[in-house]
Amino acid sequence: MADNNLPKKSILSAQIDLSKFSPATEEEKRQQDVMSESVTFFKDGMRKLFRNPLAVVSLIVLFCIIVTIIVAPLIVPYGYSEMLSIDGKRDKGAKNLRPFEFSKAEQQYIEKGNYRFPHIFGTDEQCRDYFIRVIYGTRVSLIVGLFASIIVLIIGMIYGSISGYLGGRTDLIMMRIVDIIYSLPDMLIIILLSVALNEVLVFASGSALAKIGTNMVSMFIVFGLLYWVTMARLIRGQILSIKQNEYILAAKSIGAKPGRIIRKHILPNCLSVIIISTALQIPSAIFTESYLSFVGLGVQAPMPSLGSLANAARAGLQSYPYKLVFPALTICLIVLSLNLLGDGLRDAFDPKLKR
Repeated sequence: MADNNLPKKSILSAQIDLSKFSPATEEEKRQQDVMSESVTFFKDGMRKLFRNPLAVVSLIVLFCIIVTIIVAPLIVPYGYSEMLSIDGKRDKGAKNLRPFEFSKAEQQYIEKGNYRFPHIFGTDEQCRDYFIRVIYGTRVSLIVGLFASIIVLIIGMIYGSISGYLGGRTDLIMMRIVDIIYSLPDMLIIILLSVALNEVLVFASGSALAKIGTNMVSMFIVFGLLYWVTMARLIRGQILSIKQNEYILAAKSIGAKPGRIIRKHILPNCLSVIIISTALQIPSAIFTESYLSFVGLGVQAPMPSLGSLANAARAGLQSYPYKLVFPALTICLIVLSLNLLGDGLRDAFDPKLKR
């Protein structure tokens, strides 16, 4: 309803005639509140991610795998390097048992009224529970993938930010270094580092580094030396376009230091590239670790890895094919889930894909 107290509009005036407008209803106000809801970049990306069915299924699979590798060692009474025994005596008949199969000594032990935890995946050639070895192998692979992605993220983000922001001759020199690193054969470098570090590095007996071995330490060093270049190139390319914007010029004009400009203004606008590249780096690192363990350059025995388990199962493939199925299937599930999740993150957070 128009307000009668409003002044009348002059014919020659350019002012809007307020008598033609009426106050908004309560329903229109509520609709405006919904339409003007403030959503952050991260929240908007997560909404789109959860609308992607493949990404949601991948998250569920990864969650189940992570829960299993955390809870299973608390329930299963066997160790990854423990040879099966009964009443303190080694059970030599528990070699290469099939899934949920017991040895003769274990059957007699159960017939006496005792309880024996089943061998879910059977046992290996050294009378060790295969399920718990696959669990610990999955732990090793996921830790390697996560740790390698963190190394790649930190080094690539710092290097790419400096190169892209400074530009000029500094950028030219830094990018030529990246080109040289791209040309290095990573497999050869890993082999050389494993041989060289095996003579140099000496870890305390029983420590975590002693358990994973020199080969794994050299693998982490190679990830830190070689695998960050792709991340650095992506972030450099983003910064070259972002630093031309007006808000960067405004930050410079008020005396902001380059470190603060990169940290507060540039890197937050590269968040989509950082999230996507990090998510896709994890399955790549896991696959690399599995391959190296398969050829004998991964973790040292008796610590298992999915790649080393697959390599050990290759010898008895015709007699015990299930031993290869379990680690290979686990690798496929992890890598496929992380790749699908990375694709979902790209679709959700990449601003170029927004419609």
